[in-house]
Amino acid sequence: MPRYLSLVQIDEATAPAEGPSPELMQRMGELIEEITKAGVMLDTAGLTPTAQGMRVHWQDGKLSVTDGPFTESKEIVGGYAIMQCKDKAEALEWTKRFLKVHEEHWTVTCEVREIAEG
Repeated sequence: MPRYLSLVQIDEATAPAEGPSPELMQRMGELIEEITKAGVMLDTAGLTPTAQGMRVHWQDGKLSVTDGPFTESKEIVGGYAIMQCKDKAEALEWTKRFLKVHEEHWTVTCEVREIAEG
């Protein structure tokens, strides 16, 4: 059964400073419980702000490291989910449900990609 990676992209500039509301967290918890019981969710997590991250770049045989925040990025990866679904349509349906859990003032995009298997 194929696995899919859903990269959750958020705009840090417009995300609520106080973070997700308790109501959003409750709805998210209920959805994660449902998707886990369905045997679809393999792993998921949110990520800390880019101010706490770093980028490691390889070019022309040299490494460089840049500490966050990454102000040149409008949308950043704020979390991820790894799902095992019967097909792309099922991965898309679960992703739509994830997005609909958010209040209307959130701007969230999920990039869903199938994981290439060996």
